[in-house]
Amino acid sequence: MPELPEVEVSRLGVAPYLEGQAIRNIIVRDRRLRWPVPASLTDAIGQQVTAVNRRAKYLLIELAGGGRIILHLGMSGKLRVLDASVAPVKHDHIDIVLYSGKCLRLNDPRRFGACLWQAPGEPVPQQLAHLGPEPLTTDFDAERLVRLSRNKQVAIKNFIMDNAVVVGVGNIYANEALFMAGIDPRRKAGKVSAKRYELLTIAIKEVLAKAIQQGGTTLKDFTQTDGNPGYFKQSLNVYGRAGEPCLTCETPVKSLTIGQRNTFYCPQCQR
Repeated sequence: MPELPEVEVSRLGVAPYLEGQAIRNIIVRDRRLRWPVPASLTDAIGQQVTAVNRRAKYLLIELAGGGRIILHLGMSGKLRVLDASVAPVKHDHIDIVLYSGKCLRLNDPRRFGACLWQAPGEPVPQQLAHLGPEPLTTDFDAERLVRLSRNKQVAIKNFIMDNAVVVGVGNIYANEALFMAGIDPRRKAGKVSAKRYELLTIAIKEVLAKAIQQGGTTLKDFTQTDGNPGYFKQSLNVYGRAGEPCLTCETPVKSLTIGQRNTFYCPQCQR
């Protein structure tokens, strides 16, 4: 499942092909995504792309007329930049065709992704309306985590994965950040000290920034025709390493389920 770093790498990969280009056509082969693709999406035809931004795991294609196309990759979505003449394959649901002769193509086998349209002057869609701050900005800090966590009985792992608290800390990165900060993922959010939240804030920023940096080497893959966007192999300390020795203390990494998510931690290093 693409998480925030993968989506940011997608943004970096496709933006140079879209920005400054005008949209010649939009081809929708299947409107049955997570939310039905709106017919009003065709209002974007003829408009120039001014920027490709990201909010949480949504890509925002900003247009000169003031509207925006909003994309989400869901569980299995992939974006590729192809010559518009390349024949679509199975699960190629949407093409945003540019006057340059290229197209941005969304492939999504499970159809949990989304393509939304925000017309000029319309309020932000509900999907984006109540999101917390971006983790790599100054709006996200330890003070916010301390304030929102008081009296919370939820596990710290679930707390930092709540998009109303901070966006983009998906399962992999929650595991990794908690390991880096030395915090047991089962600990109640309200029982974590301010000092440890400072460590956790730093860890979240570091693991996400590192993942984005690692992903930069795959940008060329967004123009390949094999359907693979080249999501990057990550250097992980605990995630997926149950039974293997901790890279710090050699204690076997343990796994359990928290909030229906696989959770990995070192019982020696994380308290």
